[in-house]
Amino acid sequence: MTLPTGHQRREIAGRSIRWNAAMAADAYAQGWWCRDTLADALARALDAMPDRVVVVDGQTRLDIRTLHDHAARVAAALMDRFPPGQVVSFMLPNWHEAAAIYLGITLAGMVAHPLPPALRDADLSFLLRDSESRLVFIPARLRDFDYRAMLARVASALPKPPEVVVLRGDAGGHTPYQSLLTTVGQRSFPRLDPDAVRMILYTSGTTGRPKGVMHSHNSIHALIRQIGRHWRVEAGDTFLVPSPISHIGGSIYAFECPLLLGTRAVLMDQWDGDAALGLMRAEGCTHMAGATPFLDHLVAAARRAGEVLPHLKVFICGGAAVPPALIRAAADQFRSAMVTRVYGSTEVPVTTVGATARGDLSHAADTDGRAGIADVRLYAHDGQSAGEVGEVRARGPQMLVGYHRADDEDGAFDDDGYFRTGDLARRIPGGYLVITGRIKDIIIRNGENISAKDVEDLLAGHPMVREIAIVGLPDPRTGERACAVVVPAWAPGPDVASLRAFLEARGVARFKIPERVVVWDALPRNEVGKVLKQTIRDVLMETVTPR
Repeated sequence: MTLPTGHQRREIAGRSIRWNAAMAADAYAQGWWCRDTLADALARALDAMPDRVVVVDGQTRLDIRTLHDHAARVAAALMDRFPPGQVVSFMLPNWHEAAAIYLGITLAGMVAHPLPPALRDADLSFLLRDSESRLVFIPARLRDFDYRAMLARVASALPKPPEVVVLRGDAGGHTPYQSLLTTVGQRSFPRLDPDAVRMILYTSGTTGRPKGVMHSHNSIHALIRQIGRHWRVEAGDTFLVPSPISHIGGSIYAFECPLLLGTRAVLMDQWDGDAALGLMRAEGCTHMAGATPFLDHLVAAARRAGEVLPHLKVFICGGAAVPPALIRAAADQFRSAMVTRVYGSTEVPVTTVGATARGDLSHAADTDGRAGIADVRLYAHDGQSAGEVGEVRARGPQMLVGYHRADDEDGAFDDDGYFRTGDLARRIPGGYLVITGRIKDIIIRNGENISAKDVEDLLAGHPMVREIAIVGLPDPRTGERACAVVVPAWAPGPDVASLRAFLEARGVARFKIPERVVVWDALPRNEVGKVLKQTIRDVLMETVTPR
């Protein structure tokens, strides 16, 4: 595997274990990997059906001809600025321009770096510095927040600030996006290596520092092939895409599937169950994938409207705890659809493909599905013996090619090249997995990963906090909510507003801020002093009234 010129120049640790010649040859032989890239798929689509609409964003409908033209102009503008291999970031909601930007980055032979728009100064500064991003696309304003001002603050503190390109509004001294579209796009683009890193996404980890997950053309290609095989996708199908394009899920449904599987993406930049229902009905959406709140709200909207969505073939639900009752309710409401739980991560996307047999509601609701192209093993607490219960370890052609920082790979893979997920599961007859918990201390709220340690480390500096532990509790609206258990420096201790003000002053994203505060006299610990978070959760589940 090749790291692009300009990216962090090191060989991916453990490459000889994870993707040795035999494993790569098998991935090619099975057809999961190929010699093509997304750029080749775009060229074929342009030749075959240039008028086919591939992206819908409100009143904007992008056909392949227009998408190719805009992507080529973006690529040409990037090539005028940087050599191939540079990291180019985009911090955008689900807007149609993001598809042209993503493809333009790809055509130019650069590395796409999606950023969640919910990030604020502290996180954004770290990610731009760590990735060595050379250019970042941002909205002028979004939901009453001024991104231009934030980028001016962040860039002024970076040793090598990226160029800033602004969409949908006054650029405010930065580069306007429309100026890139005036660049002549008809030129020769670099020949791309399908095994090269083409995307980097950051995910929170137990270290408290985000880790850059690197994917190649081929790892994403394998993922899309798996989706096509197991999720009843046919050319002409339509995905509703409310999941953020800054995450692996939203990005593949919006950018990859339309070219590799012949589908269409209907984008939503702000979730609303009733609006989603109307879009799915109007556009004849056949597929949707999203976290628990999306399905919960969609079912509620459909019940109010008496709508059954006859075009819907598949709804894939994952990313947080999925109540079995919700899957059953959705299957009852959308009777023509396969509704199922799945499990995966940014590192090994779509580790399980769900329960795909027609009518198999029991496995769809009560398990997290069977493995697709990933080979999944469960290891007991000793880390040596594989069995039917234990930590999930996965290896497959859709897995990451490595982390951006070599030290993040320490302990991330076992000696056989399996990714150690840190999640716990049991396997039941038929090869189905049931995820039972997480070793990683991660809270998943509205599909966003929150590192509890990251927030704890910051709040340890709060003047009213002596000790703190943050845990996730089930929430019917967001999947999980963050609860801060505080041992105060003095009574009565901080409240939610105090913690929010402290964190916002340090540029922390709003979705990371705890939604509940409980004051205790002491935190439960084991004999070596480790905080017992499961004990905290158990107590809170008994004493805190669910919302």
